[in-house]
Amino acid sequence: MAIRSLRIHPHDNVEVALTDLSVGELIGTGSTRITLMDDVPAKHKYAIQDFEVGTDIIMYGVLVGTAVVPIRKGELISTSNIRHASGEYRVSQRKTDWTRPDVSKWKDRTFLGYHRADGSVGTKNYWLLIPLVFCENKNVSIIHETLVKELGYQHEVSPYSGLVRALKRQHRSGEPGDVISSSVDPPAPTGLPDKLFEHVDGIKLLTHTLGCGGTKDDAKTLCGLLAGYVTHPNVAGATVLSLGCQNAQIPLLEAEIARRDAKFTKPLYLLEQQRVGNEADLLHEAITKTFDGLVMANQCKRQPAPIDQLCLGLECGGSDGFSGISANPALGYASDILVTLGASVVLSEFPELCGVEQELSDRCVDEETAKRFVNLMKTYQHRAEAVGSGFDSNPSAGNIRDGLITDAIKSAGAAKKGGTSPVADVLDYPEKVAKPGLTLLCTPGSDIESTTAEVGSGATVVVFTTGLGTPTGNPITPVVKVSTNTLLYEKMEDIIDLDAGTIIRGEESIEEAGERILEHVIRVASGEVIAKAEVGGHDDFIPWKRGISL
Repeated sequence: MAIRSLRIHPHDNVEVALTDLSVGELIGTGSTRITLMDDVPAKHKYAIQDFEVGTDIIMYGVLVGTAVVPIRKGELISTSNIRHASGEYRVSQRKTDWTRPDVSKWKDRTFLGYHRADGSVGTKNYWLLIPLVFCENKNVSIIHETLVKELGYQHEVSPYSGLVRALKRQHRSGEPGDVISSSVDPPAPTGLPDKLFEHVDGIKLLTHTLGCGGTKDDAKTLCGLLAGYVTHPNVAGATVLSLGCQNAQIPLLEAEIARRDAKFTKPLYLLEQQRVGNEADLLHEAITKTFDGLVMANQCKRQPAPIDQLCLGLECGGSDGFSGISANPALGYASDILVTLGASVVLSEFPELCGVEQELSDRCVDEETAKRFVNLMKTYQHRAEAVGSGFDSNPSAGNIRDGLITDAIKSAGAAKKGGTSPVADVLDYPEKVAKPGLTLLCTPGSDIESTTAEVGSGATVVVFTTGLGTPTGNPITPVVKVSTNTLLYEKMEDIIDLDAGTIIRGEESIEEAGERILEHVIRVASGEVIAKAEVGGHDDFIPWKRGISL
């Protein structure tokens, strides 16, 4: 008989419904059976004890809420009867002992990557077009459109062209406006027949809305993020356009590049419109230089590299009540394998670590690292409160609808992506990952801003778990989507790569699913499989403007 509900941690006083449960139903929990007082939808929680007002709600073994009204055993836990609460935290003891997974089957594995002069290894080989200020968005877009089309990176016909033509015919003929049935084929991921540069995966652009106004710190942070992309292992070189008068100046970008790679040798073309003058001359020079750079970039070919050269970004978005018991812990197990092998993994989204700060602080390898984590968390929380918000505002309407009714519930499940290994390093945005092992990176919980930041810090593959579905991708790093439930995987098979709903159905263990995720990551890193976000052209890039996002 399939398990219908789950107590995640022995200390929990709520259980998660793994399927829709009905009022009056008898549900077994440990050695007792509870009569449900409400319908409990799948992914939501119900009380397994009576609660008085002010009683702590415990889930994942940590404080995730407080009862605001009396709650009976078997009653649905909802936003009407509990509110967000999380435990206090401080720099305390070190708890860095952990059980390493058996990695004997992985220790000799390699992937095919692009080896760079600084010793890093990329999973892609892209050329970047970057505006230093939003005023140059149009110019870099013109360059991108021209090169992508003429060098064979663009599919000539949109998969939706047939539908539009049919609608045009219908409109001109005056036919009734019924929905037209027209098949839409997704764009092919490989095999572009006219691709000139065989070993260059593409030409990408990083348009944004920053660079001019704002504070000098905003300009420095933007240049740091862009430098992270320029020096990224997945990037062969870059063309950067500057207007000339903005805060984000070329020397500032050059300084940030040097901070990340003191011996930077990639081809980099820096052009300033106010110096060149005529826009046509600027575009002519930029296109000519970029073409020369692409010729050099094409000389780099995939070669074998050990798995410890991977840097895996750990991301989630559109999370649901199954995230913390299926996809996230499975990804956490894959993370532990990579850490044991000597690779780097990056856990970000600090508002979604609320409630598990003490555990993560204790896992830091030394007191200095723990102090930095605690200081970053408290500073972020205070800044959010100063503008009338707080971490408790993080869950979205979709999160709440699907069972994540407090930020601490959401966070305790989100943190499972980081596995159980010690925290090797703590970074502030947009610093570069510099150590093997688990790194905590301060970013907002907004998935696109966080993914943008993880890649800027060096992630060469990102695994993105989702319970509700999202098409999010990144311009230069493959983003692999893992569904928390099979219904989503079947409904959005065009944007979801893997299904972890097998765990909910009892068909696969967390460890088995984690190994399957890692196998897929290796294939994506080698270029054997194209992530569906890349197939769909989801090149999302949103820099974090500090203090705005949760």
